[in-house]
Amino acid sequence: MNRILAFAFVCLLIACNPTSQNKYEFLNKDAAFRTEISTRTGGSFVELSEGYTYYQEANKNSQTSTVILVHGFSVPSYIWETTYEALIEKGFHVVVLDLYGRGFSDNPDTDYTDRLMANQVLELLNHLNITKAHLVGLSNGGRIISQAAVLQPQLVQSLIYVSSNSFEDIEITTDVSVSTDEIAEFISRYPEIALGQLDDFFDPTQFPNWPKKYAALQQYKGFAQALISTRKNHTTMDAIHQKINGFNLPVYTIWGVADQVVVYADFKDKLQRLLPNRKEFFIDQSAHLPQIENETAFEELLIKDILPQDTLKVNIG
Repeated sequence: MNRILAFAFVCLLIACNPTSQNKYEFLNKDAAFRTEISTRTGGSFVELSEGYTYYQEANKNSQTSTVILVHGFSVPSYIWETTYEALIEKGFHVVVLDLYGRGFSDNPDTDYTDRLMANQVLELLNHLNITKAHLVGLSNGGRIISQAAVLQPQLVQSLIYVSSNSFEDIEITTDVSVSTDEIAEFISRYPEIALGQLDDFFDPTQFPNWPKKYAALQQYKGFAQALISTRKNHTTMDAIHQKINGFNLPVYTIWGVADQVVVYADFKDKLQRLLPNRKEFFIDQSAHLPQIENETAFEELLIKDILPQDTLKVNIG
């Protein structure tokens, strides 16, 4: 799709929307909001230590493994929709959630660290009485599952990284505060940012509605602050991955062969040093989102080759 035409199309969609581009971040996630979302989606909310968390759970009484799907930097749990449905169909106990600052979960006024969101995942597991699970992290979600594994390794059945940015070298930001000027500047680029989501795809022409769906996220108060704070709080995770290697947990990495968002060649040698015992897979005809772009190959790999279907779920209740 021509980028200029696509940009004009997205801007037109936003301008025609009753929320309009002058009303970004106008929606509060209050009790009425949570009631409406639960009714419409069938999902649930739980109040955790830093706010309400939206999640969906299926096949709770299944006797196969439990799988937790953790999304990436800004697109919430709907990015896992096809994988979630495929796992349900195969009988897995599966949970997907929106991390703080994303989707339907709360946007707390705090520092958005990996630890904050890892604790969110761990608190949700505790709420659901899950004592063992496969943690699947997409892109920035890889950082979250790494942090969760170090905090409570006994809960981890395996770690599955999909297009993960957790192995990149990060230049530390000394001032992690987020100013009102930074938020205003970020919001001013919302149409461009929505359109930029197409860069995640190998063939963006196959997903013309993706920017419009993303634009809906930009109506929630605190979205810009959450994204800016998350980026500012990134640190290099080498020490964490060295600890994970010492736990002898099953570790898998999955990459889209054409990914230009997280470039595998930039850190492949370091990755081999950090996690030499991992099993690694590559998905053809895909870039940063192989679970969407080549879902058949991805799901076959995940369900048949990675997740042990004969493993009994280790749960209470």
